[in-house]
Amino acid sequence: MEKKSIISTTMSRILCLVLIAAMALTMTACSNTGAGTSSVSSAGSPDIATVLGEGDTSFSLTVADADGKETYFVINTDEKTVGAALLKLDLISGDESQYGLYVKKVNGITADYDADGTYWAFYIDGEYASTGVDSTDITDGASYALRVSK
Repeated sequence: MEKKSIISTTMSRILCLVLIAAMALTMTACSNTGAGTSSVSSAGSPDIATVLGEGDTSFSLTVADADGKETYFVINTDEKTVGAALLKLDLISGDESQYGLYVKKVNGITADYDADGTYWAFYIDGEYASTGVDSTDITDGASYALRVSK
């Protein structure tokens, strides 16, 4: 009888240790330790996005380079237009013209039609935009994209 009691006690301790280890792993996996990152939950969006800025209005931004590699951001701002918010965060730069801002650089990636026939196409909620980035009013929760196009 004593042998069964020792085996039973040993098995209980092993089971207890396994459960504690499983709980510790679960809690570690569920914690968010990445400052400046956030999960994005919209169709075709990433698991992780870089969070930039401060303000009461928030929108998502996808940046796609010429190879199709996408980088995702969540932008928080009090600016009125998408362009103003992105300029303030130094995410975009370009040339001013009579038609507005001609975006040449996004997130450090250059697309210059005069140099290589590429340009930054602007999308609002997945649709090609009919307005420029600097003349598009921000809609809280909207999804914007800038994609290198040819």
